[in-house]
Parts: sequence; structure tokens; C-alpha cells
Amino acid sequence: MAAPRQSTHQREKWITLNRIISPKGKASPPEHGDERLPVRFWEKTKVTESGCWAWTAQIAHHGYGRYSVSGSARKAHRVAYEALVGAIPDGLVIDHLCRVRHCVNPGHLEPVTNTENLRRGLRALPVHSSKTHCAQGHPFEGENLGPSIRGERRCRACQRRWSIESRNRTVQQRTAAAGGV
Repeated sequence: MAAPRQSTHQREKWITLNRIISPKGKASPPEHGDERLPVRFWEKTKVTESGCWAWTAQIAHHGYGRYSVSGSARKAHRVAYEALVGAIPDGLVIDHLCRVRHCVNPGHLEPVTNTENLRRGLRALPVHSSKTHCAQGHPFEGENLGPSIRGERRCRACQRRWSIESRNRTVQQRTAAAGGV
């Protein structure tokens, strides 16, 4: 199935809505420069030594490439995945297996749950979620485990100690300010 002759803008819209499939009807492994995405898309990418297709155009503040489709800005890696692989299932997000946020190579992308994406990430969450004890050696279990205001795990023994010390400092400061002992 081929797109009818149209302007580049119309072709991009057609591709977005009706993903072009290979002539034999089988999905072929995507290659850089694949015709299922317009030339304008490929002009904004560069193949790196690691095999990433690095997005070289607009990068959003979180490091993801931005690409305009029919006047609407979208994440470039999602556009590439949807055009070259297929729809992203509801409830799933795209995980960059290469850990490079501006990579648009669908071979480096995998749809996963948000929880799995966070678990796989290189940020603090996976590191802290695997800890069994706080920095002071108290176990993260049972009555000693409590949530913080931000939803993180907190050691209640340390929180209790911190609260007592903070209260004592406040009392001392107020006493000193009032001219007391």
C-alpha cells in the first residue's frame, strides 16, 4: 500500500494516520532512512557508533526529541516507533534500552509499564528500592517503614530521632532569643 502523491505535509499526516507497510505485507526490520517516515524526519537524525539514531533537532527539557506532525509537537521516539513498528499499547510507555533519551531507533525502544520503566532506569528509584536498611542500619520493614510526604520510603526510627533533635534545637533557639539560659 503506497501513499498517493501528496505534498510533504500531507504525506506526513497520511503516514501518521495509516502507517505504510512493506510491499510484501510483512513488517521489515526498520533501517535508518526507512521510507515509512518522511525525509524531513531523517534529516534530523544521526547514526552514532553505538547504533543510536540520535535526534539532532529540537530537544525538550527532559532530553527527548520533539518532532512536529500536522502542527502538533510529539516525542520523536514515539513517532518513529509508531511508524516503523506499530501502535504503542494502551497503558504502556516507551523504554529506551540504550538509556539515550534522544535516540529514535526503534530497535532500542520497548513498550513497558511505567513501573518497569522506572525500575530499569538509572535514577535513584531503582537504587533506593533495593535497599533493605537505612543509612543508620535500621531495617526497612514492618513498623519501622513509613512513607514520606513525597511518597518515598522513610525509616521511622531516624524520623523520630530527627524530629526530637529538631524540636530541641527550636526550643534552644527560642530560649536564647528570649534572653533565657
